[in-house]
Amino acid sequence: MADHQKEIEEFGNNDDFWLFGYGSLIWKPPPHFDQRVPGYIEGYVRRFWQASEDHRGTPEAPGRVVTLIDRAHWDTLTDHHEPTERVWGAAYHIRSSKVAQVRSYLDIREINGYSIQFTPFQPSSPSHSSPIKCLVYIGLPENPQFLGPQEPGALARRILESRGPSGENREYLFNLEEALLGLSAESGDWHVSDLVARCREIEEREGKGVGRSLV
Repeated sequence: MADHQKEIEEFGNNDDFWLFGYGSLIWKPPPHFDQRVPGYIEGYVRRFWQASEDHRGTPEAPGRVVTLIDRAHWDTLTDHHEPTERVWGAAYHIRSSKVAQVRSYLDIREINGYSIQFTPFQPSSPSHSSPIKCLVYIGLPENPQFLGPQEPGALARRILESRGPSGENREYLFNLEEALLGLSAESGDWHVSDLVARCREIEEREGKGVGRSLV
């Protein structure tokens, strides 16, 4: 634990601070970044299995946002969706003079159950051929907001009904799918797209969502 904390504290001292975003950071990037690189990580599965009491829901009615599950742990669970081989997202470089400011911003933005981990990131850009060590915020299974596998229909319903200080939960889901599809021809995520399709179906059936902005 002490070594991990030291690694966190020293990361970025050599102008090597890279942050991997796999959720809202893809379309709502951190401040002060000077490079944004699309790409992917391996060994994880992205799922809407993290409760959100502070952004896309409330303590009384938590919304749902994404976290990453280690693939070895995911293999022990019963899931309704097959995993993608790669988790696509975007990596952001923050220059050393802005790291402390950005870290403070991220710690507030990601405080609800997320903890700092590190992962190798593979850029899809030809100008970045080597893997990049990235800091990433993950809601680990032992955190109190981690919910584990959920039935997709009920999950879609929860997303449609949830709203928090950052807006409607449905906007988070729809924006995530759009952002992912904009990264690469290979960057779609079946879990995300299936939830979008289920939400659209419910909205069409119940006459909801017409005229709502996703911005």
